[in-house]
This record gives sequence, C-alpha cells and structure tokens, in this order.
Amino acid sequence: MAEVSLPQLGETVTEGTITRWFKKVGDSVAADEPLFEVSTDKVDTEVPSPVAGVLTEIRVGEGDTVPVGSVIAVVGSSGAAVVAPAPAPAPVVETPAPAPAPAPAPVASAPAPAPAPAPAPAPVVATPAPAPVVASAPAPVSGNDAGILLSPVVRRLLNEHGISPSLIKGSGPGGRITREDVLDYIDRSGSQPAPAAAPAAAPAPVVAAPAAASAPAPAPASRPVVVGGARDEEVPLTKIRQLTGAHMVMSKGVSPHAFSVVEVDFANVDLARAKVKNEWKATEGFSLTYLPFISRAVVDALSEFPYLNASVGEKSLVVHRYVDLGIAVDLDYQGLLVPVVRDAETKRLRAIAQEINSLASRARARKVSPDEISGGTFTITNNGSAGSVLTMPIINQPQVAILSTDAIKRRPVVVELPDGSESIAIHPTGNLAMAWDHRAFDGAYAAGFLSRVREILETRDWLAEI
Repeated sequence: MAEVSLPQLGETVTEGTITRWFKKVGDSVAADEPLFEVSTDKVDTEVPSPVAGVLTEIRVGEGDTVPVGSVIAVVGSSGAAVVAPAPAPAPVVETPAPAPAPAPAPVASAPAPAPAPAPAPAPVVATPAPAPVVASAPAPVSGNDAGILLSPVVRRLLNEHGISPSLIKGSGPGGRITREDVLDYIDRSGSQPAPAAAPAAAPAPVVAAPAAASAPAPAPASRPVVVGGARDEEVPLTKIRQLTGAHMVMSKGVSPHAFSVVEVDFANVDLARAKVKNEWKATEGFSLTYLPFISRAVVDALSEFPYLNASVGEKSLVVHRYVDLGIAVDLDYQGLLVPVVRDAETKRLRAIAQEINSLASRARARKVSPDEISGGTFTITNNGSAGSVLTMPIINQPQVAILSTDAIKRRPVVVELPDGSESIAIHPTGNLAMAWDHRAFDGAYAAGFLSRVREILETRDWLAEI
C-alpha cells in the first residue's frame, strides 16, 4: 500500500489543483504511468504513479485545490481492497421542543382597597426603522460554465476580465482552457478588467422629533479633487509574487550573502560561434548563444571548486559529487521557473545547449514535469539577455551560490600582441556576478572559482568541442 502525495512543483509553489484523473478507483496502474494532471500558477503537468498496483482510493476530486505534500490517492497491491467514496451523511433533523405549558392562573383572594391610580404617562411613538438595503447576489454561473475545470490562474484571469469560459476554446489536454488561451482571447477581443461593483447606498437616517433648536453642525472640510483620475493605482500582488518574495526573504535570512564579480572577454567564444552559427542553426533549429559556453565552463570549474556545488547542513557542508545545473527562465515577467539540467558534468557543450533550449521552451509553455523543476545544486540566472550590466542575485536555497550572466557588449580592451607589446582592440565583454553563502567558504575561494570560469571561456578550443 503506497500513498500518493501532491509533489513539489517549483520552489515557490505551495498548492495545486487536480484537473484530471487518468485512472478510476479499481484500475490497474503501472509505475511511471500518468496517474493524474495537476495545475498551478507556474506549471500544468501530468504526474506519474510512483508505484505499480491498483488504485484503491482517490481522496481529492477533480477541481479541488490542495497543499503540496497532501495525500491525494492510495495505490495498493493487486488484491488490495478498494475503498469507495463515503456517502454524504444524511442531514440531522432536530425535532422542535414543545412549547412550555402556560402557568396556572393565581387563586384570587379578597381584594384589598385599591390605591388611587397614578396618571398614565404619555405614549411614546417609535419611528419605524428603515427597510434594510439588500445587496443583489452575484449572478449564478450558467449551466454551460459550471462543469468546466479551470486552474486557479485561469479562473482569476476570467474573473478579472468578466469573461465566460464558454466563450473560449481550450487548447490544453482534453480541451482544457490554458492561461495562454485566455490571454489570446483578451488580445483579440480587447477585454478590459471588469470594474469593481459600486458600493450599496447607505440607508437614510432615522430622524427623531426635534427637541430644542441646536447650533448648526459645521460644514465638512472640502477634499482635494485630483484632475485626470487617481494618481495611484493599487495592484494586488499575485500569488507567484507573494511566494517568490517569501522565498527570497527566507534566503536572505538564512544565508549571509556575499558578492563577487569578474569581467570576461568573450572574443575566444565569439570566434567559435561565428564559424558554426549557420550550420548550428540549420542542424539544431535554434541559435547558439553564450549561455551553453558559460554553463559548460561553470560545470568544469565546479569540479575544481566543489564547495560551490554544495548545501549547508546543521553543522556541516554537504558537497554534491554530481552537478544538477539550474537555469532560471522568465515567464513573461510573471515569475520564474528553474528547470534543471541533470548530471551536467557528464554532458559536453552540444548536449548542454540542446537540453537548455528544450527545458526553457517547455518551461515558458508550462510543459515541464515536476522532476524537471525540482532540486538543483548550482543555479545560473541569465539576466544579460534583458540587457542588465551587473546583477546581484539571491541564492536559490538550499544551494550556496548563484551566478548571474550579464549583458555582453563590444567594448575597447587592452590586448597583448604576439611580440609582447599591447594595443587596444574591440572585443565582446561582459560580467559574471555571483552571490554566495559566506558560511560555506570565503572570498578568496569564490574569486578563485570565478577566475577559473573566466580562464576556461577565454582559452579553451571551443571549435574542437563543438
């Protein structure tokens, strides 16, 4: 008997929505066979069964959202008993208690002389309370929309723009609506976010009969009027932004961050790229950028500076003898995913380039699997593609370092000529900036690693490797 839990689907993802079960209770399932589909704000993916057997119990239904780590199903052996969903309990109807019997009338005795009655007070006339203002209930979901399964991010987009899901044809598995389908519809139709509902009018105050005249109330102070609309706009933080922020604050609190930078001359890399770029594009179907060269140099340098490929334990440094290289990928400014090149130390430049391209493309399309975005022993974030010159990244816990590749620009540099003299030349140069955990090592070790990465980039015969 094995419990199936919702896996971690990214560093900042804390919950997921079960959008589809591929098996029903009683079905046989093989190990690594797709068992269910899950959707989060970052990724939509099929999750395989961790074991072979019979699906004996489903604890989370389609459309339900649960935290990461929740047990959602049970897979047992072929002879295991199947657990049917428990029927809903019948409602308990309470029998009203009988009304108490009226008290018996008191026995009259001989009347005493009645005192003179006091004058009756003038009757108080109550002013009737105003009828309560009842806010109109939201319009119910139409019958066509009620049964459509939507991920949290898709549902939020539809609600923000007042779009019925029945108007959109889904391109996801089973015709399910994806985030891209909604954004395409918004672009085509020019939908704007739905305006907020106007607040209900306050009920008119109850005016009592006036007493003696009182001094008139002072007029309220006039409020400034902003011409041309509001000067500020309040934009709610998305769940991705909130979770990313919490993870980054945690990282800054856990690791004493330090920062080191080296400048690299990429003329040697450019020489190889210029000679093979046309053939590479025709053969591989994508351009050969600087990132695979940097990644390959980092992997080789980590073998010489292993403390950077590690994580900090309670009282020890856990050094990894493999390199699972994380590559941060931007999701159209909505957040980051960090897919992982597994066992990068066993791959040469072409294999690394192919895997980075595949992972990045599928990450942007939310098509990566949970295994592909979990773990990692060292991370590269490629801010240079957006034009940054110098970036101090925040360490991706529980790693001890993260490298930022900043923009590569052509600049004048001093070069040594064959006769030993110096001259000025125009070369492509850029910064490699690294944030690192000062608990794991000191500045000399970090600088030695970066210098070795630079040396590999500037001196290796890259044509021979390609």
